[in-house]
Amino acid sequence: MSNFSGIYPMLYAFFDGQGELDRGAMRAQVKATLAQGVHGIAVGGLATETNKLSTTERRSLMEWVAEDIDGQVPLSVTIAESNVAGQTAMAKLAADLGAAWVVLQPPPVRGATEAGLIEFYGAVADSAALPVGIQNAPEYIGIGVSNAGFATLNKRHPNVSILKVEGPATYIDALREDTGGAFTLFNGRNGMELVDSLRAGCHGMIPGVDACDRQVAIYNHFAAGNEAEADRAFAEILPLLSFLMGSIDHLLCYGKRLTARRLDMSEVHDRVPAIQPTPFGLEVMNRWSKDLGDF
Repeated sequence: MSNFSGIYPMLYAFFDGQGELDRGAMRAQVKATLAQGVHGIAVGGLATETNKLSTTERRSLMEWVAEDIDGQVPLSVTIAESNVAGQTAMAKLAADLGAAWVVLQPPPVRGATEAGLIEFYGAVADSAALPVGIQNAPEYIGIGVSNAGFATLNKRHPNVSILKVEGPATYIDALREDTGGAFTLFNGRNGMELVDSLRAGCHGMIPGVDACDRQVAIYNHFAAGNEAEADRAFAEILPLLSFLMGSIDHLLCYGKRLTARRLDMSEVHDRVPAIQPTPFGLEVMNRWSKDLGDF
C-alpha cells in the first residue's frame, strides 16, 4: 500500500479567449495551491475537463504542472486515454516527468464487464513504473468495479494499490472492509464528506481547488487528533461544497469561477459545450463563499 495522504486538489483547465489552454492561468493555479500548503496536486481528472482535451493537450498539462510543482509536493496524474496502449504511454510520460502516482479512468464503454475492466486495468498496471490508482465513479462516468472486483484486481496486480472513489463515507467504510485494507483510499466529490471519509478510512481527498485552503486546514486538524475543530471548520464550508457539487458540469461552471475569483482572474473562458452561470447561481456561490478571500 502506498504512503500518499492529505489534500490533493484537482486542477481546473483554464482556457484563453481563443479556446486554447492558458499557460499563465495554469501556472497561477499551481502556485496558489502550493501556497495553501496542499499535500499534493492532481491533474487530468473530470474537473480538468479531460473529456474536452486532446491527447496533445493532456500531455501539455502534465508537462506544465510537473514543471511548476518542481518536486515540491507529489503529483497525481489521472489518465483517460481510451485504450491500453494510450494509457500505457501516458503512464510512462507521467513517470518520466516525475509524477508520484497515476490514476486510471475506465475506457468509454458503458457496457464493459467487470472482468473486462479488471483485464484493462491490469494490462496498464503491469507495465507502469509508478503506483497505480483507479478512479471508481460510476455516478459520473457510467461504469465501475465492485468491492470484490477491486480485491481481485489487487491480488492479481499488486501495483494497483490506490483507489480514487466518488461516494459517501458509508461506501468508503465498506470498501475498506471488503478489500482488507489493501488500498490507499482517496475520496472525491469535492470533499463533501471530508471528515467522515477520513473517519471511514480515507487517507486523503481529491477535491476541487476552490476551497482547498480550508480543506487543508481541516485535514491537518483531523490528523493532529483535533476532530472537534475539524468538524467545526468543515461545517463552515459544507453549504458551499454542496452547492458546487450539484453535478460535474455545475462544478465546472461555478467552482472554476470561484477559483478564478480567488486567483484574481478577470474572466473565465469556457470550452464549449459548457453550462453558463446564472445571476441567481452566482448569488448563491458568492453568499456561501463570502468569507473566502484571495488565495
